[in-house]
Amino acid sequence: MQEPINEQCSPEEGAFLLVDKPLDWTSFDVVAKIRNTYRKSGLKCKVGHCGTLDPKATGLLILATGRKTRQISGLEVLDKVYEGTIRLGAVTDSHDTETEEYGHCDTGHLTLSKIRETAASFIGSSLQQPPMHSAVWHNGKRLYEFARKGEVVRDRKVREIVIHRFEITAVTLPMVSFELEVSKGAYIRVIAHEFGNALGVGGYLASLRRTAIGSYHIAASRSVSETVDVIASGCSAVSGQRS
Repeated sequence: MQEPINEQCSPEEGAFLLVDKPLDWTSFDVVAKIRNTYRKSGLKCKVGHCGTLDPKATGLLILATGRKTRQISGLEVLDKVYEGTIRLGAVTDSHDTETEEYGHCDTGHLTLSKIRETAASFIGSSLQQPPMHSAVWHNGKRLYEFARKGEVVRDRKVREIVIHRFEITAVTLPMVSFELEVSKGAYIRVIAHEFGNALGVGGYLASLRRTAIGSYHIAASRSVSETVDVIASGCSAVSGQRS
């Protein structure tokens, strides 16, 4: 059941806006669109987001406006839930569909029990290195800037992540569907890549959708166009939480 957590019509006081990010939009694209909507409505309003989604991912993006931007750091640390698919038997440099696949191999020998057993082995704490195709800073540049020049930064700083749940929801080889619940800072693309390696066939993230951030759920979100319409109508109402 969804229940409203707040509703705030004052741009200065602000609100949390739950937005369903479309495919191939960056998180900043969404922020810019909402900020420009406030501006066109004659309102000057701060807008920020809580937790970046890659362009090839869709789903829940929490925007904070006005004074609510002061609370962004508190939302960024919340656990997140994702659903998606992993393509086994091939890899990509970006670990998702942003770059071309290669290294094809057969997956017909993989069993459901082996796939589920391997997923279960990922549960718990581990150290993860951010992918080269990411927005992490290194020596004043984003890692993806190095990647686009064909450069690899070997000493990328690792971070501790926790995988709370890794559930295999369907298998139609070479595609594996999953649901993941993870801590702050976890790159699902890297998990997909490492999962394929653990199975000995390689793999990459074929699709990804974020369905929850803490108690905030995708079911309570609005599309970008719906959010724009709400703001244009004069009241930026927030969406809700899971009960």
